[in-house]
Amino acid sequence: MTGDLIAGQLTTLAAGIRRLIAPNPGMMTGPGTNTYLLGEDDIAVIDPGPQIETHLQLLATAGDIRWILCSHTHPDHSPGAAMLADMTGASIIGRPAPDGPHQDTSFCPDEIPADGDVFNWPGFAIQVIHTPGHASNHLCFLHKEHRWLFTGDHIMNGSTVVIDPPDGNMHSYLTSLDNLRQYDIEAIAPGHGDVLHNPNEVIDWIIDHRLERERKVVEALSENPDLTSHELVPHVYADVDSALYSWAERSLLAHLIKLQTEQRATLTDSRWRLL
Repeated sequence: MTGDLIAGQLTTLAAGIRRLIAPNPGMMTGPGTNTYLLGEDDIAVIDPGPQIETHLQLLATAGDIRWILCSHTHPDHSPGAAMLADMTGASIIGRPAPDGPHQDTSFCPDEIPADGDVFNWPGFAIQVIHTPGHASNHLCFLHKEHRWLFTGDHIMNGSTVVIDPPDGNMHSYLTSLDNLRQYDIEAIAPGHGDVLHNPNEVIDWIIDHRLERERKVVEALSENPDLTSHELVPHVYADVDSALYSWAERSLLAHLIKLQTEQRATLTDSRWRLL
């Protein structure tokens, strides 16, 4: 563990890396959204979280904030960017919201980074890695000196992320995870939960877990053809609390669409079957 997960408590995780958890706990956010502050004098903030004034005021007084990076535009990560920029004069960096629900359409970046871009700031450098899957505009940020990867919702600690079509895409998600294997990563700093110091094992576990779930989807379709995604949920997610079935169905649909794209399954009148 690298500190208690307490909202409103500014915690030093490493030299030039601090964390402030937003007070937005919940089923999907855990203790709250992790906001990270990088640097000693000129500060970069990653994921200011929702527009919660007390949280943003704490951030604004934590140093000279020059840059605000947002991993993606879901409502627990980016809405605070505009208010924090107004408070500090910082520039906002990230990708605009894609079409669809559950997006912060107010997000207006000053700079839209490309995959592989490197920001060389006083005392540290950040490399941008485009990681679509959870969201099509999702970015991870690699701290070049510490080799810490700030993963937003691409990788979380404590649960797997929901892949919610149409913007969420399971094929893209697995490809993005596999792509991370090429980087020299010392630790993962997720958007929710504590720092993970076994990055390769974490990445491998997530990929294996998703592929094992896919095998359950194929098995369920083999034994129960011509079911809707709603009807398939209990067969594929028997290990999950039924209270979470509505969210499980979204990830199940992402698996089904992946199989359809690979020409391994087909959809007719809302009912799925293997090819």
